[in-house]
Amino acid sequence: MKRTTYQTTNGTGLDRNSFPMKLWEKAKVYGVWNPNEFNFLADKPDWDNLSQNEKKGLMNTLAQFQAGEEAVTLDLLPLIMAIAREGRLEEEIYLTSFLWEEAKHVDGFNRFLTEVVEIGNEEIESYIMPSYMTIFHEILPESLHLLTHDPSPVNMARASVTYNMIIEGTLAETGYFVFHETLEKNKIMPNMMKFVGKLKQDESRHIAYGLYLLARIISENGDEVWDAIQDQMNKLLPLVMNLIEETYEDFEVIPFDIDPATFTTYAMGQFQKRMGKLEKARNQSVNEIAAEALAEV
Repeated sequence: MKRTTYQTTNGTGLDRNSFPMKLWEKAKVYGVWNPNEFNFLADKPDWDNLSQNEKKGLMNTLAQFQAGEEAVTLDLLPLIMAIAREGRLEEEIYLTSFLWEEAKHVDGFNRFLTEVVEIGNEEIESYIMPSYMTIFHEILPESLHLLTHDPSPVNMARASVTYNMIIEGTLAETGYFVFHETLEKNKIMPNMMKFVGKLKQDESRHIAYGLYLLARIISENGDEVWDAIQDQMNKLLPLVMNLIEETYEDFEVIPFDIDPATFTTYAMGQFQKRMGKLEKARNQSVNEIAAEALAEV
């Protein structure tokens, strides 16, 4: 691949009014934080005072977040590379923060598990459920890495749906709700909750970009892409529902007096919210979508 010119030297310049550059500005302000700033050791007494059943319940969520953050960190590069090959400099600039932020999420959860749970180098993969494996071991890497040799609009749509709409926009959002229902409601582990707050900020930008990307490729390619989006969303929904059920099916007594059906309802609500925004995007301009998404981050 040879270059003959550069956007920043040939008179084109950077479009600082573009949605990706506005996200980039937000990432520089809100995404610059250090997992080491959170005093997780101060949360250890709360952890130690939990029952074994409560610890098991929280470990389900912690282990799934830890593995999931590692998975998206490992699998994100093909999307960045595909955008770069298209010469979309503003989008690639923003996506550099994507990878940085996902890496910090891996770092933070690992620190909590090491310092508070004290797992050392123990395996915690017993908390990884079959439906989780299907999503993160198979569908996520397959859909993202397909972009390395076939970055078609349809493949780009399937990859973004998997990553941004389902993993971030449905599963992670439901996970934050789990933390709220278990930690915040019981006023325990405040430093973990502060860390989760930073994750939510980061992920809101990631989801906004995913919506923008999908809206852009719908506007450029029409029904073929829309059909792929619907197909991938509907393909993944049963796995999301199954994962929540599998997470709690081995408990004789559900910890923290929670009702898993609450999480199923919440996850379905997040799925419908994402689907509704995508359906709306079919009849909006990319600029309209960008303006709405920016207002939410």
